[in-house]
Amino acid sequence: MKNEETNNRNSNSGASLWQREQDARKEGVAKGAVTTAVIGLIVLVAAGIIAYSLYNREHKKQLSQMEDQRQTFTEELSARDSAINEWVLTFDQIEKDLKTIKQKENLITLQASDAEFSKDRKQQILEDVRYINTLLDQNKKKIASLSAQLKRSGIEIKGLQDKIVELEASMKERDNEISELKMALVDKDFEVAQLNSRMTDLQMTVAQQDEKISKQHDELNKAFLVYGTYKDLKAKGLVSKEGGFLGLGRKEALIEDFADSTFKQIDVLETRSIPVNSKDAKLITEHPTASYEMIRDEDNKIACIEIKDPDQFWKISKYAVVEINK
Repeated sequence: MKNEETNNRNSNSGASLWQREQDARKEGVAKGAVTTAVIGLIVLVAAGIIAYSLYNREHKKQLSQMEDQRQTFTEELSARDSAINEWVLTFDQIEKDLKTIKQKENLITLQASDAEFSKDRKQQILEDVRYINTLLDQNKKKIASLSAQLKRSGIEIKGLQDKIVELEASMKERDNEISELKMALVDKDFEVAQLNSRMTDLQMTVAQQDEKISKQHDELNKAFLVYGTYKDLKAKGLVSKEGGFLGLGRKEALIEDFADSTFKQIDVLETRSIPVNSKDAKLITEHPTASYEMIRDEDNKIACIEIKDPDQFWKISKYAVVEINK
C-alpha cells in the first residue's frame, strides 16, 4: 500500500515537473516571439525613419532646385521684359525724331521756295539741315544697335523684328528725301560741304533745347474752337439740354467726354476773333464776360466774337464752344 502511494506521488511529481517544463517552454517561446516582434517593430520604425529622412532630404533638394530654376526663369523674364521695354522706348524716340526730321524738311522746303532769301534765312536753313544730318546719323546708329541687340538676345518676337524693318525703311525714305532737298539747295547756291556737315554736341544740345521750348510754347498757346447751331453741335456729341421743368427753361450744357478731333485747333495769340455772322450767338463754354465782346454789323447781326483779353478768355478753359442761332 505504501509502495503504491509512493509510486503515485512520484508519478504526480513527474507530471507536475513536466507540466512546469512545458509551461516554461511556452513562456519562453512567447517571450521570444514578443521580443522578436519588438525588435522587428524597432527595425521597421528605424527603417521608416531613415527612409523618411532620405525622402525628406531628396524632396528638399528637389524643391531647392525648383526654386533656383524658378528664380532663374523669373530673372530671365524680367531681363527680357526690361530689354523689350527699353527697345519700345527707343522705337518711340526714333519715330519722334523721324517726325521732327519731316517737319524740318517741310520747313526748309517752304523757306527755300522763295526766289531770294536773306542771309539770316539762309543761315537758318543751314542750321536746320545740320540738325537733320545729326538726327539721321544718330537714329541710323540706334537702329543698327537695336538690330544687333535683338540678334544677340536670342529673343524672337516678330513684332519687334517687323518694327526694326519698318524703321529702317522710314529712315531710308527720309534719307532719300533729304538728299533730294540738298540737291535743290545746291541749285540755290548752297555749298555741298555745308549741307553735309553735322552739328557738334553743344550745338545739338542747344538745338534740342530750342526745339523743346518751341514745342512747350506751342502747347501753351494751343486751344480748341468749334461753332455751329445747336443741331450741329449735338450731332458732334458736344452739347445736350439739361435742367428746366417739363422741357421748359432747359439750358445747353457741354458734354464732358468729347474728342479733340471735333474741334479746330488754334493758336490763342493769333486767333483774336471768332466768326459768327448770325442774328444771335452764345458761348456754351465758360469765359469771363469782360474778356470778349459781341461785335454787331449794320444789320444788327453778330459779325464775330472779339477776344479782347486772350489770357483771361482762355484762363478757365482751352476749349471754346459757340452756339449760333441763324
